[in-house]
Amino acid sequence: MKPSLYIATALMLASTSGFAQRPPAISSPDVHADNTVTFKYYSRTAQKVSLSGEFLSGNHAMTKDTSGIWSITVGPVKPDIYPYAFVVDSVPVADPNNTYIFANERFKRSIVDIPGNTPLVHALQKVPHGKVSYRLYPSKTLGTTRQLLVYTPPGFNPAGKTKYPVLYLIHGGSDTEETWTKVGRANFIADNLIAQKKAVPMIIVMPYGNVRPAPMPDFTKEVMQDIIPFIEANYPVLADPQHRAVAGFSVGGGQTLNIGLTNTSKFAYVSSYAPYTQTEEFQKNFGATYAPNAEQVNKQLKLFTISVGTDDFLYESVKQNIAMFTAKGIRLRSDIVPGGHTWMNCKQYLATTLQGIFK
Repeated sequence: MKPSLYIATALMLASTSGFAQRPPAISSPDVHADNTVTFKYYSRTAQKVSLSGEFLSGNHAMTKDTSGIWSITVGPVKPDIYPYAFVVDSVPVADPNNTYIFANERFKRSIVDIPGNTPLVHALQKVPHGKVSYRLYPSKTLGTTRQLLVYTPPGFNPAGKTKYPVLYLIHGGSDTEETWTKVGRANFIADNLIAQKKAVPMIIVMPYGNVRPAPMPDFTKEVMQDIIPFIEANYPVLADPQHRAVAGFSVGGGQTLNIGLTNTSKFAYVSSYAPYTQTEEFQKNFGATYAPNAEQVNKQLKLFTISVGTDDFLYESVKQNIAMFTAKGIRLRSDIVPGGHTWMNCKQYLATTLQGIFK
C-alpha cells in the first residue's frame, strides 16, 4: 500500500473514531405543554446523577440509558423561573446544554423558565420595552472602576426634558449586578407594570454590591458618594429624596437598611427583602444603643417596607428586626408571604415595591 494511502486510511479511522466519541445532541430542559419538564445530562462514566431544583423537595435521581444519557421528567411545575443543577457523583454542575445560567459568584446553577398559560409579571410581554445598559463608573471609595446596570424606561430620551425618579436596587450576597435582570427580570417587571400604569416610569440602578475584601460598610459610602453622584451627573433624574428609593434582597436587603435608614434625608422609600443583618455595620447602626428620632424618620420616609417568606431561613431574624423597628416607634409595613429565600419571591417583592413608590 502506498504511503499516501496509509495516511488517508489512518485519518479516516481517526475521524470515524472521533465521531463515535462525540456526545449525542441533547435538548435540556424541555418544558412541555402540561408544565412537566424533562432534564437530560450526558455522561458514560458517572455513577450517579440527580436533579436539584427549587421546584423540588430534595434531589431526584435520574436514570441512564444505553447511550449514556441521564434523564428525568418532573412536574407539573408551578409557572415561574427556577434555578436548578445536576449533582454528578456528589458534585453540583450547571446544565451544559442550557445557556441560561444563574448569575452568581458561588453557586453554579442553570435556570428554567416555565411560562404557563397566563403571562406572569416578569414575563416578556407585548408592551413597550425599556433598555438595560452596562455602565462603568469611578469608585473613589474603593479606588477602582466598577460596573453597574441601568434600566431606562420605554420612551427614555437622555437629551429630553423629562426627568425621572430613581430606584437603587441591590442584589443578594454572592449574586452579581446582573442577577436582578437575568434572574429577577427587573426590567420586564418594570416594563409590564409601567404599561399597565401600575408603576410610574423610572430609572433603576443595579450596582455590584460585593465590596469584599474591603469592609462591608464601604458599600454604603460608595452608594452615597460615588454611585448616586454618577447617576445624577449622567442621567436626567429628579435629584431629591422624594424621587429616590433603595431596595435590596438578602445581604442587599441588609445593605438597604443601612443605606436608607442612615440617610433618610436622601431617600423617601426603603424596601428591604428578607434582609440578612448579621453584619458589623448593621449592629453599629441599629444595635442596643439605637435611638432614632422616630417622628423625624416617619416624616421623611413615605414608605418603609420589610418583606420575607414564612419558609425563609431568615424568617425569625426578620421578624425580630420588624419588632425592633416597631418598638422604636418607626412606622413600617411588613409583607409576610409564603415561600422561602428565593428569587421567585424576590420578583413578587419587587413588583409590589414598584407599584408603591413615587406615587
